[in-house]
Amino acid sequence: MSEIWNLFIIDPMTNALLWLTGTLGGNFILALIIFTIITRVIMLPLNLRQQRSMMKTQEMQPQIKAIQTKYKDNPQKMQEEFAKIGYNPADTLTGCLPMVATMPILFGLFQVLRLVLGTTPQSLFELTQRVYPWIDLTQLLPIDSTFLWMNLGQPDPLYILPVLVFVTMFLQTKLTTPAKKKDDGNKKHKGKDESDPTAAMSQSMQYTMPIMFGFFSLSFASGLSIYFILSNLVGIGQGWYTRRVMEKEKEAQAQKKKLQKMGMSGSSDEAAAMDGKEDTAVSETKVETKASDSAPSDANGSAAQPQKRKKKQSKRKKKSKR
Repeated sequence: MSEIWNLFIIDPMTNALLWLTGTLGGNFILALIIFTIITRVIMLPLNLRQQRSMMKTQEMQPQIKAIQTKYKDNPQKMQEEFAKIGYNPADTLTGCLPMVATMPILFGLFQVLRLVLGTTPQSLFELTQRVYPWIDLTQLLPIDSTFLWMNLGQPDPLYILPVLVFVTMFLQTKLTTPAKKKDDGNKKHKGKDESDPTAAMSQSMQYTMPIMFGFFSLSFASGLSIYFILSNLVGIGQGWYTRRVMEKEKEAQAQKKKLQKMGMSGSSDEAAAMDGKEDTAVSETKVETKASDSAPSDANGSAAQPQKRKKKQSKRKKKSKR
């Protein structure tokens, strides 16, 4: 098992960091930043899928609760109704997949930093056994492990990094966790927790995970704490982006339902046509209003013309008699 761990986790990560350090002119902190971004990009599809699934499940909670209440004695019918609304209870298990998938990277990086930044003869010897042939260690060693006030291979003596780990992880979990909805049932039964188990677990993790990792960072190497902070910052941007996309999708669905109630399919062409019809109706109304305003003056004018003609004819008759 240890051979598999070394072959697929420790050795590739060690050589990736060494190669990035050599490519970036021996700047290890910059290599660590690039390494963090690469790992987050690799995990991005899984993280986005998990976050969208959690938010979608949270939106369907009223329907899910109604089905659970109605068919609590008929599990088979309950599953059929869940399938109709597009809900799969097994998806709740995917909520922890991103964390489980990142654990090997975290544990591996903890060991890699000890190897790469180690100064003891034992650590240097172990490092030479893991380096691929195409990496020249003579060009890289000794690696500069200092950054600002820290030694990247040792814990932060000022405890600033553990605080940043807690803050950034809290913000990340807050953005990637669906907001807890309060319904009438929860207000009436304050003593009972009728919320979705997945949402409840996510709400609990929103506080427990940042506290736990902040505490662990007290003994972590500063380089690993920096990895946590950078990874959390990328996660904050990801959560903000996903929330914006989900809000736009909800607005589009609401507009589509509105059009469907009016007997339309909800397509963008029909929506544009509907807007055009409304504009035409407004313009026609304005024309009719102007016509109705000008109608009295036209009627008075047409009624006054025969009277003028009669007066002229009477004048002509009087002149002819004379």
